[in-house]
Amino acid sequence: MADEGLRPIIVKRIKKSGGGHHGGAWKIAYADFVTAMMAFFLLMWLLGSTAKGDLQGISEYFKTPLKVAMAGGSGSGDSSSVLPGGGRDLSRQDGQLKKSESDIVKKSFNLRAAQMELEKAESARLKELKKRIETAIDNSPALRQYKNQLLLDITTEGLRIQIVDEKNRPMFALASADLQPYTREILKEIGKTLNDVPNRISLSGHTDATPYKGGEKGYSNWELSADRANASRRELIAGGMDESKLLRVVGLSSAVLLDKEDPFNPINRRISIIVMNKKAEDAVEKDSGALSVSNETEVRDGLTPAATK
Repeated sequence: MADEGLRPIIVKRIKKSGGGHHGGAWKIAYADFVTAMMAFFLLMWLLGSTAKGDLQGISEYFKTPLKVAMAGGSGSGDSSSVLPGGGRDLSRQDGQLKKSESDIVKKSFNLRAAQMELEKAESARLKELKKRIETAIDNSPALRQYKNQLLLDITTEGLRIQIVDEKNRPMFALASADLQPYTREILKEIGKTLNDVPNRISLSGHTDATPYKGGEKGYSNWELSADRANASRRELIAGGMDESKLLRVVGLSSAVLLDKEDPFNPINRRISIIVMNKKAEDAVEKDSGALSVSNETEVRDGLTPAATK
């Protein structure tokens, strides 16, 4: 009976396996560590090779990413910095401009566009002045009778107003710089309108090829044309033109003929008033020689000598 109260003792034996040296969990941890270190050193290398401006751009991006992304520029995808000493910029593709070069191109383009707009506005202003002078001639009984002697056209220098001689109606007394009364009236009327634009004025006197008595050694067509230009200058100012507008007064004798076929044609005796554009003004002020007297030989359509007779 005593044996019936005893329970049998059971001994369990657990077999231990090698487990590959405590399992592979340490390998995963080590790989994470190595990856983190590689990322750290890569970050340090990038920070050391990035320009200060780009670092500021990156900083601004993380502060206000939407603002930087909308504005563009450094820090928002612009790969303009290169490693010092790295030779050729590998981030730059063939035909791609660097940021500085691109900025220069953009500025040049914008400057040229602005200049073209200014030239366009100036051209429109001179054309409007031409219309006003033509209207003034048509509306003035005193000037209308001299309409055939007033030639207006647009040249490369600006608006050109020419007062020419007719066979029976000269502007000046014969071989003299004395203005005829009607010439004074014409110049005074023109002088009133020239203040309507800010452009400077060039004034030149011309004669035909008839030689002056005494020849070229004494008082010649050169002196005569210069004296006539100055006489016209005084009359323009008397008509109300601001004298500070005058930039050039010259006498060209018969060097620049309006009628090349007939050097003795009275139409070659004339006063040429040019309301200069900005390009012409700059060329005269710099005395670069960019303006050629050949511009004076331009005769616009409808103003050839045959058409004005």
